[in-house]
Amino acid sequence: MPYFVAPFVGWVASGCLKFLINMIRHGKDARLHMGNGGFPSTHTSTVSATVFLIGFGEGWFSPAFGIGVAFLFITIIDATGLRIAVGKQATVVNTLTDGQKERVMLRERMGHTKLEIAGGLVVGFICSLVLFVGWRLIVGD
Repeated sequence: MPYFVAPFVGWVASGCLKFLINMIRHGKDARLHMGNGGFPSTHTSTVSATVFLIGFGEGWFSPAFGIGVAFLFITIIDATGLRIAVGKQATVVNTLTDGQKERVMLRERMGHTKLEIAGGLVVGFICSLVLFVGWRLIVGD
């Protein structure tokens, strides 16, 4: 099973979906809205694609899947907690520096909502399912 491919597939799928959503919402300014945050969570889809593929390939009760789930939880906690707090701090700093000559605006949208995390999980699951079924059809393993 090509486990090393899963994070790349999850990352590309999520990034493309995020860009398409931004194109629909913001048109030509879509690139300005890319980065950390937004739907779906690319971090979550990257990790979950790998973890779900391990579940399909090695079993849902395997040690590798258990370790992967722990890593996935850490990723989700970081995306919903820590990076949200960093975004709030950026908002405060931007407010404090308002009116200064050489002001550099900090990015305020850093973390993810629960819906964005759920979207990342769904994208990751679909990517892993496609990889698993595709591998079985091609290799017959």
